[in-house]
Amino acid sequence: MSPEILLSLLAATIQAGTPILFATLGEILTEKGGTLNMGVEGMMLVGALAGFLVALHTGSPVLAFVAGGLAGMGMAAVHGIVCIAFLGNQVVSGLALTIFGTGLAGYFGTRYIGQTAPGFDKFSLPILGELPVLGPILFQQDALVYTSYLIPPLMWAFLRYTRWGLGIRAAGESPAATRAAGLNVLGFRWAALLGGGILAGCGGSYLSLAYTHLWTNGLTSGRGWIAVALVIFAFWKPGRAMLGAYLFGGVMAFQLRLQAMGTALPSSILLMLPYVLTIAALAFSSWRGHRTEAPAALGVNVEPSE
Repeated sequence: MSPEILLSLLAATIQAGTPILFATLGEILTEKGGTLNMGVEGMMLVGALAGFLVALHTGSPVLAFVAGGLAGMGMAAVHGIVCIAFLGNQVVSGLALTIFGTGLAGYFGTRYIGQTAPGFDKFSLPILGELPVLGPILFQQDALVYTSYLIPPLMWAFLRYTRWGLGIRAAGESPAATRAAGLNVLGFRWAALLGGGILAGCGGSYLSLAYTHLWTNGLTSGRGWIAVALVIFAFWKPGRAMLGAYLFGGVMAFQLRLQAMGTALPSSILLMLPYVLTIAALAFSSWRGHRTEAPAALGVNVEPSE
């Protein structure tokens, strides 16, 4: 493999990993607050469609990206009403959310299949884009990729050093102790869930606004499920999520390059690669289970009067 092809593959790795990174960080934030959300796939699809439609009708990629995040937040609010307000089963609600989001995006998006919309194009950052090796890989991307570089350290600092971040972590670890300290457990859970929904929706809108610039049904292709698995693989740490997202993005980019090069392997085998890695990641995480940092009250509903 020539250096030019290798650099191109690594740059594609960053781009392919970005939507997974947005979604994974959103799920980490949600789960840190104690709410399990299995509906990331559906949230990403609705966010992708909302972003695409707004870009198509307004011509503003920025407004479209915001719309995608708000669509994800709206889907998260549905999950919150079921699980936080009415104490429904979080797993069942999340699975229903994925089915609902997939159907919703398919119903409203079918008429737009194959159409393109304005989005975010790549540009080189001054000075940084001219660096050898790192420049073409990291700093000749689109604005949303550059934004994604900042979110993991900001989320880490938010969860570790701010009052709201500590409250979210406390709500996910021990709701009773949090309430005894005079904090609003349900408020923190709602904040984590809605914030996570925004990030998941942003991950979906990245696919339609920067990764493809067009709409097709099933645009996420299972990336939401990969994000859910990656939370466990990353041990609920934003920094590890960044590395994991690019690992999965690299596998996706690699299998696409192999298909383009006309490899003798059947395309169905190549398409399996990201999901095989997902299974391997979950197996690895289970083996390391005693060292994970899952919130102690993850998936446990909290009574309003507790």
